[in-house]
Amino acid sequence: MPFHLHLDESDLLRCRFALSPLGETQAAVRLLARPERHGYHLPWLRLIRDAAGGLELGPLWLLMPGHGHSPDFFSPPPGPVTTFEGEIAGVRSIDPEVARQDIALSLASRPEVLHSPAGRAMLADPVRTVRDLADLLEQAWRVLIEPHWPRLRALLEADITYHSRRLAAVGFERLLGELSPQLSWSESTLTIIGTHGRHTRVLGGQGLVLIPSVFCWPDVVSGFEPPWQPAIVYPARGIGGLWTEPADRTPQVLARLLGRGRADVLYALDEPAGASALAHRLGLAVSSVSEHLSVLRAAGLLTSRRYGHQVLYERTPLGIALAVPERGGRE
Repeated sequence: MPFHLHLDESDLLRCRFALSPLGETQAAVRLLARPERHGYHLPWLRLIRDAAGGLELGPLWLLMPGHGHSPDFFSPPPGPVTTFEGEIAGVRSIDPEVARQDIALSLASRPEVLHSPAGRAMLADPVRTVRDLADLLEQAWRVLIEPHWPRLRALLEADITYHSRRLAAVGFERLLGELSPQLSWSESTLTIIGTHGRHTRVLGGQGLVLIPSVFCWPDVVSGFEPPWQPAIVYPARGIGGLWTEPADRTPQVLARLLGRGRADVLYALDEPAGASALAHRLGLAVSSVSEHLSVLRAAGLLTSRRYGHQVLYERTPLGIALAVPERGGRE
């Protein structure tokens, strides 16, 4: 059954993109409980298998039903510039009664859990429950996401850059269909198909947050009841190649022209990226990559712009002309 979100003009003016490290952590925890969805992320699972074995994720999984409500306070819609530390601090400061109601709504979809000792304990002491769940989410972040965050963030930021441009080029209606085939727009109503249950919400000027995610694939996730701002979590572009290790594929002619380090940096910029993400991808020091980026930018091969706390670089037409022709072969 579909979800329907009704937007007016003021909502459209308040639509924005955002990243959520905490939301990505929650999605990764959920993925670990659903082996049928591992697919693209098998390389990641191999990387984290040993460390993840030391995590006790059972209490989180109790609140992540396959069909039903997951507590919104786990990962509320993020602000324009968000860090994991800021998000988890928000979880820890949640009103215990709000958390208890949110947990009760989640447990209600699984009566066997609601009436279990674990379920009753969660509802009986929400202060302790919030503390324990926040501790588990922080442990999961440290083990599952933080070591790989530069790579994940680069892909998510590239998705936002791409879709922001598409929004300017084709408008909101067409953009939604490009985000996911589960999204459609008609007569001021955003419809999310393929969901379980029926839900209608009038946004009433709150706007909508669009959040790309690596680990939610292939689903679109919608929800966030008051007091949280409405949000749509959708699969990010490019996850098929996310865990592919870069090869030494830079054309030799480009390396002879620019030098190996600068050529590698230019060739790696298939999508806008920051210095730290490129350094992680190429196995170089951030200081070296930053120096290469500065030289390439001064030479007119790259342009840069600030996004939140970092600077993103991308090729200029001249940079594209140098990098692209050799993709079919190597000297």
